[in-house]
Amino acid sequence: MKRLVSVLLLGIAISWAQTPSALESDPRGWQDIMPPPSLQGWARAPFMTTDPLNPQSQWKVDPSGLLVCEGDKGHEFFYLNRELANFIFHAEWRFVPIPNGKGYNSGVMARNSIDGKIWHQGQTGDASGGFLMGATPVKGEIQRINTRAQLKENRVKPAGEWNIFEIRADGPKMTLWVNGDVTAVVDNLEVMRGYIGLEAEGYLIQFRNLKLKELP
Repeated sequence: MKRLVSVLLLGIAISWAQTPSALESDPRGWQDIMPPPSLQGWARAPFMTTDPLNPQSQWKVDPSGLLVCEGDKGHEFFYLNRELANFIFHAEWRFVPIPNGKGYNSGVMARNSIDGKIWHQGQTGDASGGFLMGATPVKGEIQRINTRAQLKENRVKPAGEWNIFEIRADGPKMTLWVNGDVTAVVDNLEVMRGYIGLEAEGYLIQFRNLKLKELP
C-alpha cells in the first residue's frame, strides 16, 4: 500500500508517494551478496575507458563491514562474477562528502556485459540522479538510453546520507525503485542476461546491504 510522506520545503508542503521496497515487502528468497574482505566472488573490469585496469584495487571492505570504493584508481565496473537473467538487485549507498565537493557520480549496474559495451545503470549523485541510463541494443544496434525525463521528483538524498536503490530486471522490463517509489521504467529490453555490479567513477562511496533475489 502506498503511503504519503509530507516534506516541508521553503514553506510548501510536498507529498511523496511511498511504497515499500521489494526487500521490505517480501524478505524471503534474498541472497546476501556483500563481498568478504577478500572480495572473493566479485571481479573488476575497466568501464568506458581504454586505460588498462589498475593492478591495485580501489575496492575494500572496511572494519565495520561496509564496501568502500575509494574512487581514485580509474573508471571501473565492480561486478558479481555470475551472469544473471531475471532478478531484483537491492543496494544501499552514500557518498562520503569532501570539501567543496560537487559532481558526485557512480552507478548501480544491471545486465551489463563485462567488456562494457552493453550497460544499464541506476544513476547516483548528490541529491540528483535516480533514473536509468545506459547503452543497450535497440533493434539489434547499441544505442544510448536515458529516462531522466520520466522523473517526477528528486528522491536521491545528498552526499553523506544513505540511499536505497532496487533494480528489477524481469524479461524485457527494467525498473528502478529509489527511496520509496519507482522512478524509472524501461520496456522492450533486448538484453536478457548480464552482470550486476557497481561503478567507480572518481568519488569515495560506501555500500551496504547488497542483496539479490533471483526471479523465475
